[in-house]
Amino acid sequence: MSHEAILLLAHGTPDVLGEMAEYLSKVTGGRQLPQEVVEELQHRYAQIGLGEAPGIEAPPLTKWTFTQGYLLEQALGGPKDSAKVYVGMRNWHPYIADVVAQMRADGVTQFKAICLAPQNSRTSVGLYRKAVLDAATGMEVEFVTGWAENPLLAKAFAERLWPVWAEACAISGQRVPVLFTAHSVPCRTIMTGEASIVGARPGTPMQLTPDPYPVEAKRTAQMVVDRLSVVGMRPIDWYFAFQSQGVSGGPWIGPSVEETLKALKAQGEVGVVIQPVGFLCDHVEILYDIDIAFQETARELDLKLWRAESLNDSPTLIRALEQVVTGAFAATVDERVTPTA
Repeated sequence: MSHEAILLLAHGTPDVLGEMAEYLSKVTGGRQLPQEVVEELQHRYAQIGLGEAPGIEAPPLTKWTFTQGYLLEQALGGPKDSAKVYVGMRNWHPYIADVVAQMRADGVTQFKAICLAPQNSRTSVGLYRKAVLDAATGMEVEFVTGWAENPLLAKAFAERLWPVWAEACAISGQRVPVLFTAHSVPCRTIMTGEASIVGARPGTPMQLTPDPYPVEAKRTAQMVVDRLSVVGMRPIDWYFAFQSQGVSGGPWIGPSVEETLKALKAQGEVGVVIQPVGFLCDHVEILYDIDIAFQETARELDLKLWRAESLNDSPTLIRALEQVVTGAFAATVDERVTPTA
């Protein structure tokens, strides 16, 4: 391969509840959130196993991201025979800057960076890119900005969705709709012109072109449905919503999952299967937002809710990442760049 290392990029998550305020300040770019917001997030993370002291295992996002990195490295032939795979987090340890510094110390001069968020978004992927390039002065970087249409990614999601959809339909005695989701983003981040910088962090450039994120997220879902057409899934069997809207000011893109569940109930549905296609592993937006909060909403509406298992250590996902690494799948990439100070 033409690169010496692979850098997988993820959001990051605190290791203990006491780190929540500092972690959230990283997420918001230094803006302090009200104490009640910090306490609410502590409550949510506690519900999925985070404690006052480190647990036996790392938090789910950390655990699964490093597992994916290890499995990818093995698929590529192992670090002795191929590119070494590193993992860097944007908002918590191991920070991207620290990991790039370690790569430099290991003798790496060129690498390929891949976000474990396959749909390109200025809100997420753009911030990852900045963090990588800021840290990689003098190193040659090939930054992947999106791989949402990788057929193996759709196959991995379809493999997780099919058994739970079949079970839901069998239990319900009728066809159950599928609700695909991805993380919501502030409306301004997908807009152009002056609207794209209203309320943004200082220094945020005005955007002249629409953000591809909502289109790519729905495209991934469409490809999953196309995969399952052979077992009878139809265009009218699925919907799309954005979940986990944040607490920052201004509107966030929708429709929300809560709104969509209410609409499905109103049209006579008895249940729904949720599959988040914007996430590649378990973390708080799945284990709390879906498995706890949306389940409660569904119970209040007298809807049965199922969720497709997360990809986590899916062999098909690892093959999809391998294709992105080797170029067997032509991901959307920036040209190779050598950042200067």
